[in-house]
Amino acid sequence: MYFDVVIAGGSITGLFCAREIANKAHSVVVLEEDYEIGTPEHCGGLVSTSALDQLGIIPHKKTFEHLISSAQIFAPNGKSFTIDSKKQKVAEINRRELDKQIAHQAQRNGAEIRVRTSFQKLTKDGVRTGEGEIKCKIVVDARGVSSLINKDREGILSSAQYEIYADWIKKEKVEVYFDQEKYPGFFAWIIPNGEGTGKVGVAGRGISAAEVLADFLTKKGEYSTIRKIFAPIWVKGPIERFVSDKVVTVGDAAGQSKPTTAGGIFSCGMGGIFAGQAIINYLETGKKSELEEYQIKWKKKFGKEFEKQLFARKILERLDNKTINKLFESVTPEIIKEISEKDDFDFHTSSIVKLLGVKGSFKTAKAFIDGEIKKLLT
Repeated sequence: MYFDVVIAGGSITGLFCAREIANKAHSVVVLEEDYEIGTPEHCGGLVSTSALDQLGIIPHKKTFEHLISSAQIFAPNGKSFTIDSKKQKVAEINRRELDKQIAHQAQRNGAEIRVRTSFQKLTKDGVRTGEGEIKCKIVVDARGVSSLINKDREGILSSAQYEIYADWIKKEKVEVYFDQEKYPGFFAWIIPNGEGTGKVGVAGRGISAAEVLADFLTKKGEYSTIRKIFAPIWVKGPIERFVSDKVVTVGDAAGQSKPTTAGGIFSCGMGGIFAGQAIINYLETGKKSELEEYQIKWKKKFGKEFEKQLFARKILERLDNKTINKLFESVTPEIIKEISEKDDFDFHTSSIVKLLGVKGSFKTAKAFIDGEIKKLLT
């Protein structure tokens, strides 16, 4: 059996890659080890409408839930501020349906998709799967964080996300909770699917995510759980090389999710598209240099932002609850207004800089951030 390209992993990144390759009449097969495309759903499902446009997605009724109108951010001491997100046009997406929509695009272009088919190992001429060997010219690794777990444990955080019914979930309102003792290096979140239903999760370094989430939910109030997902997340940014010989790595497997939030619909999706375009050029010219264009294009679009997000992550991991509480006290209505009206959901380091107190005054952050914060501004 032969295909030009074998894609290991039916994530949105792998599916975007397949869509691009098949669109130019090259043969491609996507191997998904789970029983269904889009399952399990690890993602919170937030993405800007402008990102969807760039990804070539017009979400249909099943995919698009609603726009998020606000985000309330909580300090460890319970104080909070609210960002109006209407101008940022952030959509809450049903990830299971989004993945299926992209899979349908790929299939209509000519890609083959196989579920319950596991990638086992690379071979001399292609790959070995649970159903036998497949010969190919290019293998795409789109297997997600699982590809990174044995390579670098420092970049991995434990996470848990439950889909629940609860009266205290308000449609169109995201909530984020910082507490370095409960969620070290990360946060807890509530993302609504609708009125009284949504996804609630926690992540952190060295925590029992299930226990921490159970405690969070108990304190929030009554709820019913309809789905539980436990998955590691990667927060260390992109790996060094996206292309090695004839293996092209994309999405979470390439570390293309945001270091600050681990969100990756846009950055990972574009990784799949750039990889697909580079693979097409390689198949048509035979030049290996064409494959390298994938990493060059991705870094041109996201590299600088990700470098800044990695610095912001280093700062977050150094802060204790007392300092976070102080920073919240320094957030002015003017800062909140500027973030609400001008900032970009997909490139959000500027928002972090303002919330750290750098906007207009260096005094609050200077004592504990030293020279690192300056790197966020260059």
